[in-house]
Amino acid sequence: MYRDDGRVKGYLRAEGQRIVNGDGQELLLRGVGLGNWLLPEGYMWKFPPTNADRPRRIEKLITDLIGEAVAKEFWVTFRERFITEDDVRQIAAEGLNSIRLPINARWLLEEGDPVRFNPDTLALIDRFIGWCKKYSLYVILDLHGAPGGQTGANIDDSEHDQPELFTNEDYWRRTVELWRMLADRYKDEWIVGGYDLLNEPLPEWFNMHNGKLMPLYKEITAAIREVDDKHMIIIEGAH
Repeated sequence: MYRDDGRVKGYLRAEGQRIVNGDGQELLLRGVGLGNWLLPEGYMWKFPPTNADRPRRIEKLITDLIGEAVAKEFWVTFRERFITEDDVRQIAAEGLNSIRLPINARWLLEEGDPVRFNPDTLALIDRFIGWCKKYSLYVILDLHGAPGGQTGANIDDSEHDQPELFTNEDYWRRTVELWRMLADRYKDEWIVGGYDLLNEPLPEWFNMHNGKLMPLYKEITAAIREVDDKHMIIIEGAH
């Protein structure tokens, strides 16, 4: 049976350098990151880095191997079965109290405008959040692969090995709108522990863009606060 010390309760918030729950009790987040589910990474599959290091290249590899129709069926099955309720139950049984959920914007958003969610991916996230609530695990929503890519590397599914989020106004706009929509959707869901705006943005070799990071964070935060003043916002520094 999973363990619950009663501290997974209410919206998380920061008080100085402490994180506290809805009752004001200090909480040490002990968690796990669910890599490889909604953003597959080649090294987790032990694929060669040359042609299968990120989602879009893994998808091409599988399509080339089994054809487009069967590949589509594969990904539906993969997303449905790679993480299940049993996994969430076991994570809680290990004594953890939180899960960080890496999300790939390319799987979450439909192509084109207006910016809108892919209903299938959204349904997976909704179901996962429901499991975490059932087993008392805060969910940290992590934008691991932002539109255009925030790192220019395999971990963000970038297309051209460039952090195009910071050089393309459309990707910037879509990222802000993505977070506004997520915040509006989950504003009343206390088990969502926080919004991790960007995973590991801007490695050192792209530091010429560092000056754009805080303005983007401020714009995203303002958009979130238009619809949600309850959830903790998490910002990561440039490398």
